[in-house]
Amino acid sequence: SMRQVSALVPNHSVSAADAVLVCGGSAYGLDAAGGVLAWLEEQGRGTRVGSMRVPSVPSAAVFDLFTGNGRVRPDRAMGRDACLDAREAGILEGRVGAGAGATVGKLMGLERAAWGGVGVAGVELPGGLVVTAMAVVNAFGSVRDPETRAFVAGAFADDGLPADPTELVMAGVMGERLRSMTNTTIGVIVTNASLDQDACRRAAVMAGQALPDCIVPCQTMVDGDMVFAASAGEIMADPHQVGIAGRKALSRAVIRAVTAGERTGPSRPGSRTEAEQ
Repeated sequence: SMRQVSALVPNHSVSAADAVLVCGGSAYGLDAAGGVLAWLEEQGRGTRVGSMRVPSVPSAAVFDLFTGNGRVRPDRAMGRDACLDAREAGILEGRVGAGAGATVGKLMGLERAAWGGVGVAGVELPGGLVVTAMAVVNAFGSVRDPETRAFVAGAFADDGLPADPTELVMAGVMGERLRSMTNTTIGVIVTNASLDQDACRRAAVMAGQALPDCIVPCQTMVDGDMVFAASAGEIMADPHQVGIAGRKALSRAVIRAVTAGERTGPSRPGSRTEAEQ
């Protein structure tokens, strides 16, 4: 589910974003954007429209309503709190924020899935160019490390070990699950390079190639994957350079999302406590 994303299309009257919001709760969770808008308005941010300023906050929500209590969702107050809690260091990862209810590897149902989450990683290049990625991983497929090709999170087989998603797809298991699962993996690429809207769009497309590198299967009919790219600096750089660095950063962020952070609660999404149910 998305909000204000139309402002990112070519020739729109608004050509810049004041913030990017990623949340859980599917369409319900997008209420959090109201809190972000209000805080930005207080700071005098946004596009001037007459005597007012209207902030642009492209927002995307992951579908996590089947995990825990689906009636507990992000709201306007949480959006404002997120702005107040913004930090340059000590960013939380794992099952927090938009990744609190995220899961991966649902090829054999939620009872055989693993936890997803939020991950952050950065790449620094000569000349001071920095490309940082955040990933919220809530994928239908399993997650593998593109460097080792080993699966680090995903569907569990009867022996408790990660199942081979390729074999599950070939066995037709995937087709049975496509009717009931909804998933979303969202990436946000931020760079201190100076890029225009078209260059950001190209960098986002290239960085997004990290998703099929890390998630198997990827971009199925029940995956609502999206990658944002934002330019927040003045360093001259080629969008392809940013895209390639962004791909590396996003790959690392995806892996961190399912391996980093404190793993609280049940060891598997399907093993919910009575309180979560």
